[in-house]
Amino acid sequence: MMETFTCDNCGASFPVSERREFSGEFFCPTCLEEETLLCSRCGSRIWPDDNAGTDDTPLCSDCYHRYYTSCERCGALLSNSDVYYESDDDDAPALCYDCFQRTASGKCIIHDYYYKPEPVFYGSGPRYFGVELEIDEGGEDAQNASQILALANDTCESRIYCKHDGSLHDGFEIVTHPMSLDYHLHQMPWAAICKEAVSLGYSSHQARTCGLHVHVSRKAFGETEAQQDLCIARILYFFEKHWEELLKFSRRTQRQLEQWAARYGFKEQPMEILDHAKKGYHGGRYTCVNLTNPGTIEFRIFRGTLKYNTLIATLQLVNRICDMALCLSDDELKSVSWTTFVSGCQNPELVQYLKERRLYVNEPVETEVEI
Repeated sequence: MMETFTCDNCGASFPVSERREFSGEFFCPTCLEEETLLCSRCGSRIWPDDNAGTDDTPLCSDCYHRYYTSCERCGALLSNSDVYYESDDDDAPALCYDCFQRTASGKCIIHDYYYKPEPVFYGSGPRYFGVELEIDEGGEDAQNASQILALANDTCESRIYCKHDGSLHDGFEIVTHPMSLDYHLHQMPWAAICKEAVSLGYSSHQARTCGLHVHVSRKAFGETEAQQDLCIARILYFFEKHWEELLKFSRRTQRQLEQWAARYGFKEQPMEILDHAKKGYHGGRYTCVNLTNPGTIEFRIFRGTLKYNTLIATLQLVNRICDMALCLSDDELKSVSWTTFVSGCQNPELVQYLKERRLYVNEPVETEVEI
């Protein structure tokens, strides 16, 4: 009679000749391959939890510490021969080539994705707007970023900073500190920034990878959480009721929104949508109005742009929606039609853009190409 053994993982019986032992346990050949890994450097077998490398390059702990390290900015696995340093100092951080390229003279120009400096507030509050503008196809290049930073930070210590964004092919994200709408309109050199980015070979709308995200401070909607929630609920209701018009305004495709800025779903009462957003919806931050940040709400629906009028019109639209959420009751907001909403828009940039997108009550106008 053939001698058999029982696999400790799957519980099936197999001939003893197929028994494989690892770490004091007996496996069939299939389970051994499925439940363990081979170090890509020395070939020793390890448990997945002991993998010091990556899924593509599994490593035992000894091989990792002898032959590898990790980029201290993005965490990428690096062989020792592929490490770059900002300086000759012994304590200089190990960097991958991409992160090294984002530095200039030891100063970080394009920060990592998780970089978040202490905010500097410009203009009069409490309604502050923070802009995240993604640009692509011109290189994740420290010199290019330096030129854009110089335009915005010429007279101030820091109006903007630049960040890496993994959703972009070959670009970076321009992020402002919180600013009042008036400051964005009259003191922030957006026109020069957009023109410079285009001259450096960047695009935003046409790249198809870029978004224009607008953060609004929660304190703009009231001092208490209850006051803020009433206004935020009205904003969510406005988005759901006028989704088709806002989709057209955003220049996004429906598929892009499903991926990056999904809707919550219409409900009869504003607070029902907010309750759904807080409790029953699991879209995280990839929603049309992201509520996961403690100090702001983030309008993520808009496609990126390097056209100055479109950028300013987007800020003005967000401001107008916030006005309505603050000034109207639930019932008053529910009765507002899109025609009524746009009829009250007075800002020339916003009116121009609404006409270009065939969203205004008057005759449309000719449209300039988005960038």
